[in-house]
Amino acid sequence: MSAPTIDRFLKEIARILRERNGAQLQDYLILEPPLPALYMTIVSELHQSFPIFNQGALEAKCNEVLPPEPDSNESGSWTSFAFFLMQYFVFLRDVNPEQLVETHDMLKSLLNQGILALSDPSMGVVVLPTVMSLSRTLARLAIGLEKRPDLVANLKRESTLGTGETEERVTLIESSANVIREAFKKCLSERSGNGTGIENGKPEGRRIGIYLLANLCLKLFFRCRKLRNAEQIFGNIYQQSPPLSLFPKSQRVTFLYYLGRYLFANNHFFRAQSALQASYDQCHSKCTSQRRLILVYLIASNLILGRFPSERLLQRPEAAGMRARFGPICQTIQRGDLATFKYLLDFENENASWFLQHRILLQIQNRCEVLVWRTLARKTFILSGFKGDSSKRAPSLDLNDLLDLATFLEQRAPPITDTKDTNRNTPTSKRSHTNSIFVFAEPSNESPNGTSNRRPSYVDPDLDGEVDASEPESLTMDEIESIIASLVDQGLLHGFVSHKQSRFAITGAKSKPVLEAGFPNVWETIRSKADNEVPGWVTDEKRMNSGPGPGTVVRLTGARPVGAIST
Repeated sequence: MSAPTIDRFLKEIARILRERNGAQLQDYLILEPPLPALYMTIVSELHQSFPIFNQGALEAKCNEVLPPEPDSNESGSWTSFAFFLMQYFVFLRDVNPEQLVETHDMLKSLLNQGILALSDPSMGVVVLPTVMSLSRTLARLAIGLEKRPDLVANLKRESTLGTGETEERVTLIESSANVIREAFKKCLSERSGNGTGIENGKPEGRRIGIYLLANLCLKLFFRCRKLRNAEQIFGNIYQQSPPLSLFPKSQRVTFLYYLGRYLFANNHFFRAQSALQASYDQCHSKCTSQRRLILVYLIASNLILGRFPSERLLQRPEAAGMRARFGPICQTIQRGDLATFKYLLDFENENASWFLQHRILLQIQNRCEVLVWRTLARKTFILSGFKGDSSKRAPSLDLNDLLDLATFLEQRAPPITDTKDTNRNTPTSKRSHTNSIFVFAEPSNESPNGTSNRRPSYVDPDLDGEVDASEPESLTMDEIESIIASLVDQGLLHGFVSHKQSRFAITGAKSKPVLEAGFPNVWETIRSKADNEVPGWVTDEKRMNSGPGPGTVVRLTGARPVGAIST
């Protein structure tokens, strides 16, 4: 049976390929509903002339219309596009938009075939816009399925990494990201052109798709929390990609956002704020939701580095509600109120779920506590410290005063209700024991007359005799000395600890004011030690200063023999 519409469609595809018009090829190979009437006619002809049991005829039809590519030296590389086109027709014929899981699998197979066509050294760049479009569609569909657990609940394990106890299931989102990553690798490994990957100030060949495909991979990897896979993306780009500044602004903003989040998750906060600040500065002012996402991690990074958000920043539309989240934390750091700081970042606090959702709670808990202790030591020194005199005695702080003040603040902390223990609903202001996860109360049995038959608290056998389950842990002088020594080691305090006298002595007070000498600015201290280079971010300076690296083509045409004398 004839299929005139399919014949005309294939002739148009052949013309587009001869003209090497990748954008028009993308416009023709559409698949997202609703489809135009012409494509519905193609679907009807596919069912009539090329049903599922007549796949060979459809393959022959695609090979018949497409001319061979004379520039291709690899056998079968052009055939891969014919298979891709056949797979496209199969998708149009067999897809059922209501079956989203099956649609996802079919789309993934289609994209895999498109990546094979992308490998062609001569014509692959023509297929690139179509591959990028399919990658965007696959990413959206995968994210949509993740939000529908009822549809993916019965999915069997698609793949398994490792053996024995190290088995790790590959989720639907990760499998989609892995397919898109193959397209990213094809773009990054482009060898054509002049070797720099740049032509007329723009990325050359398939390199055009590097950051768009990388951003799609990063988006999916972050959603399924596979940061190790994201690390590979950043490493490959840092070694082989042209400078980021050559790519569209939207791609730059997205890439720097994910790079900043990755660095934040790995505790590289100075580098994280550098990437996030660049992303925020380049993001359009009308993209409020995107700027808000960037701002969450930018504020968190700067908070850990000792810089607080300004009043002007918090008044911007994208910062709506952030004053209530970050403002109280900034105030406790400025006051040195350790107990209130812990209360605000306790898991039972109303803001904890928001911080956990953005995966910044633990970093702020652990890193900002250092700043609170620094402020507390500074205020204690202002209140009771020895400021120095005409003698040779250095300004110093009695650590017993710091211990007393910290203990007092801990006792007057806002009460925290322990809701995890159903048998204890009493507020406590003291910190729990370090090993409290091994200590919990046994269920209670109340008798009819109201008396409690509750058994004693359970203590893990390994800790029996070492832990007092009834009393929370209290601060000791050893801990205070350890904290001050740690602050000195980090450069946040300038001086030394006298263990014998239980005092902290400030050095350098003769050349500058005592507070400036003993308690240097946090941000300036960290910045003076930091390296301005951000791994993963290919800048113009890095590309100019770096020599030939992986993927660089060094042309030796016209090179003189060794020992030749120039004239």
